[in-house]
Amino acid sequence: MTAAAAHAQPSPPAGQPTPIAQPAGRTIGGPKLASSGLIVDPQAPPLPAVKAKTFVVADLDSGQILAARGPHVRLPPASTLKILTADTLLPRLHPEQPCTATAEDAAIIGSRAGVVPGQRYRADDLFRAMMMVSGNDAAYVLARCAGGVPQTVRLMQEEAHRLQAYDTTVVNPCGLDEPGQLSSAYDLALLGRAGMARQDFRGYVGVTKAPWPGKDGKPESMWNRNRLFYRYHGRATVIGVKNGYTTQARHTLVGAARQGDRTLIVSLMQGDRTIYEDAGRLLDWGFAASGKVHPVGQLVEPLPRPGLVSGDGSGERRAGGPGVVAQSRGERALGWLGVLLGAGVFFGGAAVLYRLLTRVSQKP
Repeated sequence: MTAAAAHAQPSPPAGQPTPIAQPAGRTIGGPKLASSGLIVDPQAPPLPAVKAKTFVVADLDSGQILAARGPHVRLPPASTLKILTADTLLPRLHPEQPCTATAEDAAIIGSRAGVVPGQRYRADDLFRAMMMVSGNDAAYVLARCAGGVPQTVRLMQEEAHRLQAYDTTVVNPCGLDEPGQLSSAYDLALLGRAGMARQDFRGYVGVTKAPWPGKDGKPESMWNRNRLFYRYHGRATVIGVKNGYTTQARHTLVGAARQGDRTLIVSLMQGDRTIYEDAGRLLDWGFAASGKVHPVGQLVEPLPRPGLVSGDGSGERRAGGPGVVAQSRGERALGWLGVLLGAGVFFGGAAVLYRLLTRVSQKP
């Protein structure tokens, strides 16, 4: 496949979002990434054999890409698209935001967390269920809570653009196969890196077991379905991110692991059941090669997020709109305290100045 073919943007069916075109005349991440074949420093140790059609190995902190194969080849993403769902909605939904499940949400096909129609859930629980057990139902409840599915799909496409994930076209919020819904190994690494920059996101994808309210709020437990946690042992500490599978996408995976002071992220698309072993071998190679090979590209930095400001370290916040993060009670209290203190200083200073002026005027 030629580089031009790899970047080709097929026209979506009527009513679906328009794909974002790659910027003319350049390849995002560097010119070497235009290849649909293997891309690695010629002096690097041999890469392990992996069955996944495309992949990226990158340093999570610096964004330097150590190796790749067909990084911009566009393929169905399966549930790894939920990384973009989280990237898009975490800044917009407060963790305590109540979200009510519908019968349509509960009936969605594929992997489900088990939402109950009419039951209210915290957004926090739904994010956890979407990322840990890949709940398509949880993804749809969150999408409706954030203003509706069409609105969320539009916001996801805008977020992909902001992250410069130009290979990604969004049709639904959960990653189920639909015509025109595509991404790339490069984009999935970008999306994963953006998510891992958030404390709340890391909390959702970095644990193996967590509570779930269950029916009528009766506590249950859910286990992370990212098998990288269970199959990659002893060599590094797995810290995320998200797996996926559909009949068209086959197995997809974004994984992150830490070894000493280095953290790597790998993304793999169109693999088979050995995708976790593939990821482990690429991580082993990456840790061994880090600092010893010349990078072949770069995970680019996001564009500024319009209308949002930095929050308290757990993410970004904005005011206004349905289901968006509102100012907390504590923040409001601190704000009023600041106003009162400011007023006290102003009026106290005015009183002192008045007394001084009065004394001066009373002198003979």
